[in-house]
Amino acid sequence: MQSWITDIMEQFGYLGIFLMMALENLFPPIPSEIILPFGGFLTTYTHLSILGVIVTATTGSILGAIILYGIGLLVDVERMEKIVDRFGHIIRVKKSDIRKADAWFDKYGYWTVLFCRMIPLIRSLISIPAGMSNMKFSLFLLFTIIGTFIWNIILVLCGVVLGESWEDILSFMDIYSNLVYILIGAGIILLLGLYIRKKKR
Repeated sequence: MQSWITDIMEQFGYLGIFLMMALENLFPPIPSEIILPFGGFLTTYTHLSILGVIVTATTGSILGAIILYGIGLLVDVERMEKIVDRFGHIIRVKKSDIRKADAWFDKYGYWTVLFCRMIPLIRSLISIPAGMSNMKFSLFLLFTIIGTFIWNIILVLCGVVLGESWEDILSFMDIYSNLVYILIGAGIILLLGLYIRKKKR
């Protein structure tokens, strides 16, 4: 997959970067950790500029995020409650759990969108619950742009600095991703523990 991504970017330049970043949001197995550093590397020997790569990549990411946000709107909370009505007894989820999760996202969703834009894999998928909770689109867009812009700047500049060794960042990103996933997993386990304890009481 890596050679396919880099070939498209080399062949189509800004258009290739735009398409890859839009697809990265819609199809998370396409990693921005390859697209962005390689885009930065391209600026060292092609006509592409650092600012151009950052802006193009951010625009592609935003397009993908908006599409996923729209999917979230279609799968809104009411539809989720209907699904829970039918299958909730199997996965032990109640309608009240859906409402609580929706209320939590209404309260903290904007900051969640901002910070999750800097977490691999989750950065793409976070747009769906944002749409499901009917997050105000203008604010969703604002926090998406800020978080995406920061992420893109960091990885593109890493590619510029590393040059031909841009692939060295991939091993670091693996460590970063695993650490974040461990922290998220620990947080979920802690929240589940607190929830179960509260239920028992």
